[in-house]
Amino acid sequence: MASQRQTVQTSSSALPAGRQSPGLEGSDLAVSVLQIVKESQQQHGLRHGDFQRYRGYCSRRLRRLRKTLNFKMGNRHKFTGKKVTEEILSDNRYLLLILMDAERAWSYAMQLKQEANTEPRKRFHLLSRLRKAVKHAEELERLCESNRVDAKTKLEAQAYMAYLTGMLRFEHQEWKAAMEAFNKCKTIYEKLANAFTEEQAVLYNQRVEEISPNIRYCAYNIGDQSAISELMQMRLRSGGTEGLLAEKLEALITQTRAKQAATMSEVEWRGRTVPVKIDKVRIFLLGLADNEAAIVQAENEETKERLFESLLSECRDAIQAVREDLKPDQKQREHSLEMDSGKVSNIQYLHRFSHLISVWDFIFCFNLVELTQLPGLEEDKNFQKEIGLKTLVYKAYRCFFIAQSYVLVKKWSEALVLYERVLKYANEVQSEAGAYKNSLKELPDVQDLITQVNAEKYSLQAAAILDANDTHETESPSQVKDGKPLSERFETFCLDPSLVSKQVSLVHFPPGFQPIPCKPLFFDLALNHVAFPPLEDKVEQKAKSGLTGYIKGIFGFKS
Repeated sequence: MASQRQTVQTSSSALPAGRQSPGLEGSDLAVSVLQIVKESQQQHGLRHGDFQRYRGYCSRRLRRLRKTLNFKMGNRHKFTGKKVTEEILSDNRYLLLILMDAERAWSYAMQLKQEANTEPRKRFHLLSRLRKAVKHAEELERLCESNRVDAKTKLEAQAYMAYLTGMLRFEHQEWKAAMEAFNKCKTIYEKLANAFTEEQAVLYNQRVEEISPNIRYCAYNIGDQSAISELMQMRLRSGGTEGLLAEKLEALITQTRAKQAATMSEVEWRGRTVPVKIDKVRIFLLGLADNEAAIVQAENEETKERLFESLLSECRDAIQAVREDLKPDQKQREHSLEMDSGKVSNIQYLHRFSHLISVWDFIFCFNLVELTQLPGLEEDKNFQKEIGLKTLVYKAYRCFFIAQSYVLVKKWSEALVLYERVLKYANEVQSEAGAYKNSLKELPDVQDLITQVNAEKYSLQAAAILDANDTHETESPSQVKDGKPLSERFETFCLDPSLVSKQVSLVHFPPGFQPIPCKPLFFDLALNHVAFPPLEDKVEQKAKSGLTGYIKGIFGFKS
């Protein structure tokens, strides 16, 4: 009997999730909760953050499941609520009903979370939908306590319930309760990952990685100050913040820097100490070193790009804050008096310093020249020389890459001229660098560029010679000389430059006159020469008139 029961359970578990063979009501029901949720989310909108599309999918799948199970909520005229109970739990799809209900409520809550950024009142509806999702998850967990459900499904239902509960408590900012729920979820998924093969454990490990930042954030809000460093490392590994924690983590980083900014009072640049009194600038300068270190430690180019964009955005905000302090007021009038005597105020100097920090933003826009025109630094010869050398380096590399593009289209002479220009700029940098080599360390070495360009020149000359020989050996297609339009020479290939110009000749227009046969005209000339036969014998004689004729007519006598 035991062996027979084991055989029945094995055949049942081999069925796909959401299906159950008839006649096996006593066998274990199995639903891969996390796998179903993840696959549905990735295939129906969440790959692009479209929660509304995923919510629509959940509604349609619920309708299909109810129709298949004949578990309808009344008819079109009247709603009759039904609940899935343990007594009717004979099919996996009853568990899927509850799961899809929870997913639909959760996706609606996430949709409202996106909209709540511009409409704060939608946050109340968001919390209501999250509570609804938790309620459905509780019902799923309760049904999975039945003896008909296998142990793996029970654990997954408990983890799913803990995950949604943690999200609800997180939104309510109940940090301790949220951390307990997330820890419970993490523990269950870690145990499930250890119980299966490496391929099967991938989903569980991904979920653990997703909720780990939430746990550390809750710990920080409870009072664990060491959690902030771990959160920063998680942010670095992910290339930015995502999901539920995104806005809160960015706000936390800004808040931490604001606390540290209280101790920062000045900054030194080009031999001058400048007091920093603007909080936004203090926060930016404190985070500058961390952001630069994060960019160096980034694992891929996409992560570096995100961090660069974030850094430049913060830099622009800091510059704007300084500009607002430069508006005409009493201090500005005092500054005007100082400028007359050749001095630059501290706030003006801080503005120039902020511009130098955002130099990469200017480089990307090819605006290094603008740095040399910053007011107050025209007399700084060393600064002007450094910017001039950096400009030459970027001009050299710009010419180099343009030359490479000309080589691809076999424009040898243009590429050779640009290579010569590269060597000119590079040699100027080498000859004038001298004491400014330290300021050029962060830029590529021009000597490597010179070596590469010399090699490229020889390759270019060889390619140009080979290309010229090929041109002479190959018969060039005939040029169009007869002036025929394209419609008259479809069978002959000719090089016609006019086809790509505005004076293209496709057909003769307007077309010339050509002789054509006219439509024949018919004239009936035979009628004039036809003799008609006599018709006298066929014409009745005119009846006689008078009394005799009248009498004959009465008596029926005819002539």
